[in-house]
Order: sequence, then structure tokens, then C-alpha cells
Amino acid sequence: MSEPSLISFVDNKAMAARLGDVIEAQLARAIAEKGAASFAVSGGSTPAALYDALSERDLHWEKVRVLLVDERWVAPGEAGSNETFVRDTLIKNKAAGATLNGLWREGMAPATAADALNSELSDLFSACDAVVLGMGNDGHTASWFPHAEGLDAALSTDALVAAVRAAPGDVVGAHRDRVTMTLPAVERARFVCLLMAGAEKRKTFEAVRAPGAVEDHPVRAILKARPDLWACWAA
Repeated sequence: MSEPSLISFVDNKAMAARLGDVIEAQLARAIAEKGAASFAVSGGSTPAALYDALSERDLHWEKVRVLLVDERWVAPGEAGSNETFVRDTLIKNKAAGATLNGLWREGMAPATAADALNSELSDLFSACDAVVLGMGNDGHTASWFPHAEGLDAALSTDALVAAVRAAPGDVVGAHRDRVTMTLPAVERARFVCLLMAGAEKRKTFEAVRAPGAVEDHPVRAILKARPDLWACWAA
């Protein structure tokens, strides 16, 4: 099976502008067809420019439901919260009316929260109209970390989200416990893009495209499942 080619941009601003056009069109099409759109977004520094650009687009944002691709198990407002990052970068300006569905649940362990979220959100996000992924230099995407506890379930269970516990490492840092969208949930999306920036990420992308175990570099799972994925890299 073929895998995605790399689409290169001169810088992050150019990547954000092009993907902003594509994602805006995807969401507008969904609103026209279904009356609502679903959009799953990742944290990390690379997509900030994209979210800022999208927040200025003229969409019926009140009809857009936003879901986090994954979340560190910290409360909104605490260091590392993807929910806080997305509120600060996307849910503002013209996009202030969008509905953001966070994954953290107060007083719940990740596994318990995942069960609750699957009951609460699966119908709303059964097939997202657009998904934004990132990639770490360890070859993870979403919170599919190499050899994480729960990785097998996250890559196979037919549910919206799953709980994982990553192995210790510099990329993971202190936040080992996560809730993440599953591979089947991402795979069902109408449009999926993978955002990367810088020389190290390009080197990592070339490495993960080489033959090898998915468990070693879990981003391979979505590259194989969705050969039509937009793999976008900014210098």
C-alpha cells in the first residue's frame, strides 16, 4: 500500500495559509451538507499558526464542534493542558462561537473518563470532517507513544477515545497519563493532515516511512491507514 508523500512549505505561515483554505472548505462543506461540522485538533507548537489563521475565517463557527485529539491528564489552566492551548489559539476572534469539547474530567482516572467520553461524544464525532495531527521525534502522533500501556487498544478498538500510559522519556515528560482519539476514529475522518516543522521532524518523518514495527513509531499506523493523508512540513 502506498503511503503519503511529503508536502513542503517555505515556512509555517505558508503551511498555515494553505491548510487554512483546505480545512475551511471541509468545514463549510460539512455545514452545508449536514448543518454542523466536527473538527479534531492537536496540541503542540506547530499548529498554533494554523489555528490563529483559522480563527479569522468567515465560517458559521457556531455550527462547528471541536474535539481534542488527545489530552495530558491535567486540568484546564495547568501547564501542559491541550484544552487551554486550543482555547488560546483557536477558540477566539471569529471562531469564538465554536464549541470545544475537552477530554479531561475532574475526579476521574483516564480509563474511567475514556468510558464516559465514549458514551457522551461518540455520536457527535463518529466521523470527523477534519483532523489535525502532529508528530514527535519519537514517532508518536496523538498520544500513541511507542510501547505505551494501552497502545494496542488505541490502535485497534472501535471507540472514539482510549486511555494510555506512556513509557518515561524526554518527549513525554511528566505527563505520562493521557486520553487519546483512537486510530479507527482518526481513520474515519473525511480529511486528515499531519503537521511538522524543522529539520529534525523531516528526518523523523523519513525514518518512520522506512519499514519497521508500528509499536516503535506509532505514527506509521495512520500513514498506512490513510495514504491520502496530507503530510505537511514547514522549513
